[in-house]
Amino acid sequence: LTDLTEQERDEIYRLTAHAMQVIRKVSSPQGFNLGMNQGEVSGAGIAEHIHQHVVPRWGGDANFMPIIGKTKVMPQLLSLTRDEIAAAW
Repeated sequence: LTDLTEQERDEIYRLTAHAMQVIRKVSSPQGFNLGMNQGEVSGAGIAEHIHQHVVPRWGGDANFMPIIGKTKVMPQLLSLTRDEIAAAW
């Protein structure tokens, strides 16, 4: 974030807000976890790279790490979720 232009930061936040609106529309989550990785050692894997995670949350769903780490059963196929989000985007 610190190496981005103001316009680039604004775009990340606009896209994040849009992603949240779309996910809210198709999945009705009760909240979100947002996480950002910047730089090679942060998990982005590339020195000049940044990406944002938008993780929908529901009451009683455990925390988001087991979901990301594939240790929690998901109630919907990922391919179906992807198709619904793509159609609503």
